[in-house]
Amino acid sequence: MLTDWTYALQDWHTYLSGAWLSLRLSLAAFALAFALGLLGALARRSRYAVLRAPAAVYVEVIRNTPVLLQMFVAYFALPSAGLRLSPVQAGVLALGVNVGAYLTEIFRAGIQAVPPGQREAARVLALSPVRSFTHVVLPQALRNVYPAVVNQLVQIILGSSLLSAISVPELTGTAMVINSRTLLTVQVFGIAAVIYLVLTNLVVLAAGLLGRVAFKPPLPRAVRPRPLDAVRRLLPARAVSTAHKEAA
Repeated sequence: MLTDWTYALQDWHTYLSGAWLSLRLSLAAFALAFALGLLGALARRSRYAVLRAPAAVYVEVIRNTPVLLQMFVAYFALPSAGLRLSPVQAGVLALGVNVGAYLTEIFRAGIQAVPPGQREAARVLALSPVRSFTHVVLPQALRNVYPAVVNQLVQIILGSSLLSAISVPELTGTAMVINSRTLLTVQVFGIAAVIYLVLTNLVVLAAGLLGRVAFKPPLPRAVRPRPLDAVRRLLPARAVSTAHKEAA
């Protein structure tokens, strides 16, 4: 058994190459999704129906169709319309458009959560609508939705595994190739799963550090539960009070 794992790990450089490609594709798709989400949120909040309607259709169509189907459309259907894309380009486009629909609603909620008094104060200071949005509304909106945006980035990284269906040699596609050669299914896909786990946790850690630097005051750290919190949820109030006294 140990020999099988050792043999599967001989292709470690191939795994890392696939993971690096997955990360690069995910970041490119996230950049596209971020831009689409921000533009879509502004369109959804526009006073003009000619902007609101297409944005609403975009969100409803994309969020209610499978992302794998959207990849097939980008790779197989767009060439019939005269737009030929490589597998990587089609994958980035499909992932970006898909997550952009979710970010549209996330950004719209974040903008709506900014108190109206902030906008009124910006008008009192004679800021233009553009400066009011970029310097007053947008920073507060991003702070409100930052955890949800990071979660969408993680979803893009995990969703990039679907690009193996259109022959992109990312981490899952690489694992499938190695598995077809070695027939060590448990070992090969187990290694790929560990790499995904490490990759997503590193991205979350980096995003957390970035959030503490970018937002002033910094985002609060996660609150650790106290030892008696789990007991408090299970025992009656009197029993918890007794437990506190005994602990004292």
